[in-house]
Order: sequence, then structure tokens, then C-alpha cells
Amino acid sequence: MQCINYQTLFEDLPEGVFTVNTDLRITSFNQTAVKMTGFCKEEVIGHHCWEIFRSDICKKECPLNTAIDTGKKQMDQEVVVRDKYGDDQLFFVNVNVLRDDNGKTLGAVETFRKQQHFSNNEDYIFQGIIGQSKVMQSIFSMLPDVAASEASVLICGESGTGKGLLARAIHNLSKKKKGPFTSVNCAALAESLLESELFGHEKGSFTGADRLKIGRFELAKGGTLFLDEIGELKPALQVKLLSVIEQRLFERVGGTKSIDLDARIISATNQNLDKALKEGRFREDLFYRLRTIPFNIPPLRERVEDIPLLVEHFIKLFNSRYAKNVRSVDPKVMNLFMKYHWPGNIRELERCIEHAFVFVKGPVIFSRYLPEMHLLAKTESIDIPMSNANDKNSVLSALTQTGWNRQEAAKFLGISRTSLWRRMKELKLD
Repeated sequence: MQCINYQTLFEDLPEGVFTVNTDLRITSFNQTAVKMTGFCKEEVIGHHCWEIFRSDICKKECPLNTAIDTGKKQMDQEVVVRDKYGDDQLFFVNVNVLRDDNGKTLGAVETFRKQQHFSNNEDYIFQGIIGQSKVMQSIFSMLPDVAASEASVLICGESGTGKGLLARAIHNLSKKKKGPFTSVNCAALAESLLESELFGHEKGSFTGADRLKIGRFELAKGGTLFLDEIGELKPALQVKLLSVIEQRLFERVGGTKSIDLDARIISATNQNLDKALKEGRFREDLFYRLRTIPFNIPPLRERVEDIPLLVEHFIKLFNSRYAKNVRSVDPKVMNLFMKYHWPGNIRELERCIEHAFVFVKGPVIFSRYLPEMHLLAKTESIDIPMSNANDKNSVLSALTQTGWNRQEAAKFLGISRTSLWRRMKELKLD
């Protein structure tokens, strides 16, 4: 087979571009594709395209396969793919056949771009974040200036409000956008592992350390380090983190060599840190180091005017994923959405729409397709503030009213399921 190097030709195009051979193995991958998917070239070259993109149409209506089989280009198809971080992305895809000078098919080329409009009004979407409410528009207006600075950012908000999306938007708009966006969930790892995860460790530094490990601080070099659920950090690690931020230096666990911290730090929490400060659970000096620029993302129930836009967005997303042609929700459903409390915020709304897509047969989503809305309506009366997530009575109340469903109780408390499990152990609620 004739081999053509398309990498130089496509490298600087503003759209993501990759090529495949007739076996659908990736042969080139431009820099824009790297930025949009999170995969580096070494991770994708030689692999089947479906192994990388994990698209909703890979196995049934692959436009690359169709183009190679029929010789016809495939234009402006909406495709949902999964990026390196497990997030679904909606792309517009164009595919054409690649041939040599003799007309022999060598493979295909695909270009893709993110959806650039929403409801015919670009003012309502910014860096993938959707909102027409005043508070979201205010956040949109602040983002370019915040991104241009090197200041530390602290993002506060309940679970499911989009804190990670906002952090990534700041990174993508910053001078460090060509560097990595490295994320660590401070609540998802055991305390004994978190220090090694952040700083790395030397071989033999502790039992089980059979090799050198590069930590997230080091991996984030030249980019952004996102510390999610920072409120879960234990006091001992808070001291070490403060030292690293102040000195811009750190050492691997078991190491003696100082390593420069060359990354911007963005933190996020769903906890009430003001209360944590008063209770002595969070250091005041670290709080102010992290909180140079504060963002507060309101819960969905406080920006209900954004709900129709989000519903429309998820309908477009799931139309592509499930190969359906849903146009709208029934007015009664929209009325219910506007009144519902949404303890799980945007994440819960997304799951609700996806549930409907599994069962809907026509162009309209009716209430019968929604996930047990009588139970959702019942939960509207449960209103447990974030600030009470450490109170035994509040935790017990949430567990009782949700039938000891930890996932649902965690949503009402505004904390992660892992955090709730830890609270239950601390409070001896078995």
C-alpha cells in the first residue's frame, strides 16, 4: 500500500483531523485533534478509530467505514464521542475518501469540530457552558480576564453544577492551554495514597512502592492542576499543599530533590468552606491562597431560566447517541422541570433526559417516559443545606428520607458518595 504522510498537511488546521487506512487504523492525528480529545498522537496512531473515540455510531453507522465502502463523502454528521477523560463530546463530522494517483482507495480522512452554536444564539453558550441567566452571563464575562491571569481560582458549588467544566474552560482560554489539564479528586483516594498521587514517590519509599511514580504536580508541568473536592483534604496534607503553593517547590515521597511547580492551580469544592474554617477543618491561610479568584456556581434551582436551554442541548446530544428524532418535551414536562428542586443539578437533568430517550418512541417526551416523577416530586420537600453535611442529624435525615440510598442522600447533602461514606463512618452510622 502506498504510504502518504498527511500529518504536515493537516497539522495547523483549526479543525480536528485524522486519517485511517482501509482497516480503520489511525495513521495521522493533528494537533487540534489532540487538544479536542485529550489523546496524544502516540496513544492513537496504529489503533482502530473505534477504540479511541468510542462513538455512539462506531459499530453501526460509522461514516469512515461508509465512505471507504461506497466512495462517497459523509458531510455534517452529528456524532457523540467520548474523550480521554470519559466525557461525551458532540462533534460535527465530515469524511472523505483518500486515494492515490491511480484512484486506489488508501483510507479516509475525517475532520471534526465542536458545536459552535446553541438555540441560534451564541451568547448562551461559552466554552461548552450553557446559560442565559444573569449569573451565568456574569461568569462568562469574567472568564477571559481570569484565564489570562496566573491567579489561583477556587470554584464553589453543589455537586453536578459544572465545576469541572468551568475549570477546563479557564484552562482552555489561558496561556497554558497547550499544556496538560491534570485533574485529581481529593475525595476519591484514600488519605494514605493521596500524597503519593499528588507529589509522586521514589522507588522503595514505602511498602509497595516498587517503581518510581510521577505525581500529578509533576504531570501538570506547563499546564493546569485541578484539585477537585479540595474541602476533603486532611489537615496534614493541607499544610504540605500550602508549602508547595508558597515555595513553588515540592519533593516526591521518599525523595530529597526539589522539583519546580510549573502549573496553575484551580480548586473546587461542594462544601461550605466558611463553616469549615470556623470549625477548624480547613486552614485559613490555605483558603486565601487558593481563593485569589472565587467563583460560585449557583444550583440549577436558582437559575431555572437555563433549564429550557439545557433540555434542548441534551435532546440534541441524545438524538445523536440514540439515533432518534426527538424534537421537544411536552409542556407539562417542562413545567415539572421548572418546578422541580433538582438536588443533583445539571447532572441529574441529563440523566433524566437520557432515561426518557431509552423509552420514547415519537418526537415528544411525555411524563410517562421520565424516571418515576412521583418520587422526584416527593423529594422536593427534602431541603438539607450544604452547610449541614457534617451534622449527624442532617446526615441521618437524608439517609432516612431516601431509604438509605447513599447516592441520593449524598446529592441532597451536596457531597460525593465517597464523602458520605466517610461521614457515616465518622458518625458511626452503619
